[in-house]
Amino acid sequence: MKIWRILLLPVLLLALTASMTPAQAAARKKVLVDFSKEGGFVGFHDRVIVYDNFCVRLSRRTGPAVDKCLTGKEKRTLQTYLKSLKIGSSEPPPQGADFLKYTLAYKKQRATRYTLPPSWQPVVQELEKIMQKYWAPD
Repeated sequence: MKIWRILLLPVLLLALTASMTPAQAAARKKVLVDFSKEGGFVGFHDRVIVYDNFCVRLSRRTGPAVDKCLTGKEKRTLQTYLKSLKIGSSEPPPQGADFLKYTLAYKKQRATRYTLPPSWQPVVQELEKIMQKYWAPD
């Protein structure tokens, strides 16, 4: 009976792995980049998580989260921008009420900024472009 259990366990694990959707497979990967944009007059709450396999999870304040995998070109473009990314330190919140808060995490560093540093700009623009292209409520 014990041998039967030993033989059955790998088969069951293989079957479970094969039956996972791309979204479930993406959730099992390590996070490469985590970006969020919050605030502003319209009340943004956008989030883009890029996993190490270059599949993404996109979410907004309204609607469900969307899981997609990037094309080869999108992957290469993002990798190029990430090479020159410097996270730096967080900024204190500005006075006032109508500002955007950007939070970016990459390579075990995380910072929140209210103005985009030059090294953040291409990364943020690419992630926002990915959000525009792939996020659509069902």
